[in-house]
Amino acid sequence: MNKSLKAVKKVFLLSLIALFFWALFSLEEVRQNFVFAATCDTADCGSIEECQQKQNECWEIWGLYDVANEKNKEELAVLKKRLDEIVIGLSKAQDQIDQLEKSIVRQEEVLKSKEKVFAFRVRSFYKRSYQFSPLLVFLASNTASSLTRELSYRQAAADEDRKAIASLSISLNNLEKDKQSLEEKGAWLEKTQAEISQTTLFLDREVAKAEAYLGSLKGRIAQLSAKQEALLAARAGTFTTSVGEVPISNIPCSGPPGSPSFCDPGGGDWFGAFSFGGWTHRKGMSQYGAKGRAEAGQNASQILQAYYGREPVGKDTGGAIQVTGIGALDFENYYLMGIAEMPSGWSQEALRAQAIAARSFAYRYKSQGRAICTTQACQVFSSSKANNPPSAWRQAVESTRGQVIEEVVAFYSSTAGGYLTYPTGLWDTIDGQGGPGFASRAWESKAGSPWFYSSWYTQNFTASSAKCGRSHPWLTAEEMADILNAWQVLTHQENDSRILPETINQCPIGGVSGSPYSKIELKERAESLGRGFSRVSGVTVIYSQNGETSSVNLETDRGSVSLAGSEFKQAFNLRAPGYIAIRSPLFSIERK
Repeated sequence: MNKSLKAVKKVFLLSLIALFFWALFSLEEVRQNFVFAATCDTADCGSIEECQQKQNECWEIWGLYDVANEKNKEELAVLKKRLDEIVIGLSKAQDQIDQLEKSIVRQEEVLKSKEKVFAFRVRSFYKRSYQFSPLLVFLASNTASSLTRELSYRQAAADEDRKAIASLSISLNNLEKDKQSLEEKGAWLEKTQAEISQTTLFLDREVAKAEAYLGSLKGRIAQLSAKQEALLAARAGTFTTSVGEVPISNIPCSGPPGSPSFCDPGGGDWFGAFSFGGWTHRKGMSQYGAKGRAEAGQNASQILQAYYGREPVGKDTGGAIQVTGIGALDFENYYLMGIAEMPSGWSQEALRAQAIAARSFAYRYKSQGRAICTTQACQVFSSSKANNPPSAWRQAVESTRGQVIEEVVAFYSSTAGGYLTYPTGLWDTIDGQGGPGFASRAWESKAGSPWFYSSWYTQNFTASSAKCGRSHPWLTAEEMADILNAWQVLTHQENDSRILPETINQCPIGGVSGSPYSKIELKERAESLGRGFSRVSGVTVIYSQNGETSSVNLETDRGSVSLAGSEFKQAFNLRAPGYIAIRSPLFSIERK
């Protein structure tokens, strides 16, 4: 019984130690998530750049919240399950200790029944030893044989007494040891159960902290109303993956002063928001960038290396691909011929790079047995083009047959605005650098992309789309101050659902309508929260090396104001009138 309980004790102590370190490891992962999440609180950031970084991290956490939260719950559930197993094991140990206690009780009862015999044996043994006289035995014996028998009898009786005394002594000694062991095991069990209870309580508290923190995080990030979220999504637009077969012309009045598409809004101070790129995921190959590179003499492999970090490899790409709404199509000889993602009048090396990118993107669907759609959500396919492909495009597809890019998703888009985030952060300029003058060095700019640096005041990217009664994207000094008042309110009360364009009911954006503040009401609201603005007289913009607008600095009737680029963009897209919007994280504010 002792050996068994010692083994139980050793096993459960080792299990408890292992569990303790496993718990520390698991909870450290949770704490690391908390540390990361905590960085999204911009209240204590020390600089504009740090605020910008924390704001971005906050939105990233928001996107990963559900997955991370479920993972933490699963890990803590496993930890609790292991604790339950330890508790069950301790219960078994308690059962064994109870059995030992019963065994001791039985031994005590047996020894009590033998206690009189034990005392008699002891008295008898000492009496014989004290009274035994070999001389008297000799004189009392008639013969030598009787003498021998008497001596043998007396010796046997003494030996029996000694054995009985020794056996009973050992039993008594063992009983005392078992009692001591029982006390020790009871104390160990009580201590272990207390430790288990403390660990369980600690874990419960940690889970509660996790839930509370993640709940507050969700609340901080998701304070905008559903209407405002819909408005922001509509302002951002759905990205377009291609320039299409026919290049899209410049939208009238969308250019900055000095450009052919500039429209003078009139006298006085005017401010316009100009985005570098628009409606793009900023991933993979820039199609206008590929055009600029090809015109500068780069071949398709060099172009792909620049955008994906690897050159194409040969694959057996024969067979069919499943196309949504159409069915199975021959992959090389028909489907790829119908890709309508780049004008066939562009240079052959740009077309070859596009053919490999399109093949690589579709090959993932083909190899996984998934159907690919025919819209910009996947990549545009035209049956009429497949039946009669332009000769330049046919040549690009046939000359690159079987060539694909591996290990990355072959994303591409028309115009990223000079910076790409995937596969790695990349300034898409002739020297690969940002900094002053990056716009003139950008490949998209050299290729003449109409979307490289543009303002947006139409509903979508076509010149004929709705404009909500506006003929240009410029805002007055008072309208810019109105944007600042929206920012002031959002800074102090992010869940104010009345921060919407004054024109929202006249021109619902994304189906949104509501009860927006008037300019006077919004200024009064901003004043009540510390500072309201009436006019903006100057503006400067600072860019970061991660391809985003770091800060917007404005001169106002209430002094200088500096805010993070992401905060300005949010306030602008929530409050600017009509369809005026900032489409890219990299933007500038110009004054006319």
